[in-house]
Amino acid sequence: MIKIWFMLVLISMPHAPSVKYSGFIYPSEEECEMAKYALMETYNNKPTEYKLLTQIDSYCVEFESFPIKGLMDKTNLGA
Repeated sequence: MIKIWFMLVLISMPHAPSVKYSGFIYPSEEECEMAKYALMETYNNKPTEYKLLTQIDSYCVEFESFPIKGLMDKTNLGA
């Protein structure tokens, strides 16, 4: 088993039947937190109209996993 970091991104929009989500994995907490920061900065730089219609939050969660091919190449993989 290896330790990975999973960034869970939650997206809510008016009149949507559910919350949408996306996930990305990273080999370290630092890389996950940097990606989370970049995502939230991008969101915060969007126009007010966009932010009134879209709410985004994200979390970095430690997770034990079987080895993942390519992960140790410092390439994040969408989950």
